[in-house]
Amino acid sequence: MSNIQITKDLASATLVVTSEFAASPERVWQLWADPRQLERWWGPESYPATVVDHDLRPGGHVSYFMTGPEGDQPKGYWHVIEVDPPNRLVLEDGFADDAGQPNDDLPVSRSEVVIEPVDRTTTRMTITSTYDTAAALEQLLAMGMEEGLRSAMGQIDALLAET
Repeated sequence: MSNIQITKDLASATLVVTSEFAASPERVWQLWADPRQLERWWGPESYPATVVDHDLRPGGHVSYFMTGPEGDQPKGYWHVIEVDPPNRLVLEDGFADDAGQPNDDLPVSRSEVVIEPVDRTTTRMTITSTYDTAAALEQLLAMGMEEGLRSAMGQIDALLAET
């Protein structure tokens, strides 16, 4: 199992998720670039994702929903800001309402994904999410975001082992 570290910094309103995988940067990039692979790890195991739209280019849009154990379907979106395969992805990450529009009641983050080789067999993926305020980060942490991220990231090794 990969090493997953989650660091919260309320002073800078950031959350950093760092993990390492036994795969090439190109293979780790496919976790983001292929919507079917993204569905298999984006979200906790108890809330599997379904990707509706997937346009991973600057100015593009990704939308998805997760299906919970009680049948609830929270929605989310990304506005893609920068793409540099297989090294970097920058996006605005937010929650959506039932109509798929941004839900202004929940915080939005600017997230930067950096994928870099550690050595010939290991790749590090770092996701840095920055919020407007510490209160926004605290709101999502209270909703279980840290546990959800740990569960989501914990699904990647099995997916990478399949190919």
